[in-house]
Amino acid sequence: MDHDLGAEFANAVAAKDHDRIRALIHPEVDFQAMTPGEIWHASCPDEIVGVLEEWFGEDDLIKAVELLDCDGFADRKRVGYRLRVKRPDGQYLIEQQAYLSERDGQIGWLRIMCSGYRRADAPTSATSPAER
Repeated sequence: MDHDLGAEFANAVAAKDHDRIRALIHPEVDFQAMTPGEIWHASCPDEIVGVLEEWFGEDDLIKAVELLDCDGFADRKRVGYRLRVKRPDGQYLIEQQAYLSERDGQIGWLRIMCSGYRRADAPTSATSPAER
């Protein structure tokens, strides 16, 4: 494969480029995803775009891709990506791990696990040496 479908997908999600997402997804895709409160299913590119529109609404401004990590194993590709999102009530980070398989040059099988919206200014559980 001359290109990385996972990276292209992650960048299209970050850009909210629905036309590009549709072009990357096989018409008979097998899609499932899990967010903190729901399990999602789709079987065509338009349904996947509909899911993404629910995840990243009009008021969600994706400011940056903070992490993009692609890998592959056996017959699967993996892409992990972290997005910085500005919402009316503040800054958030979202991390997703996606596993995919190619079918006729497009994504034919796709699974996504999502962290959900995490406050970018939330304190971490680790303490610094000064706080111990």
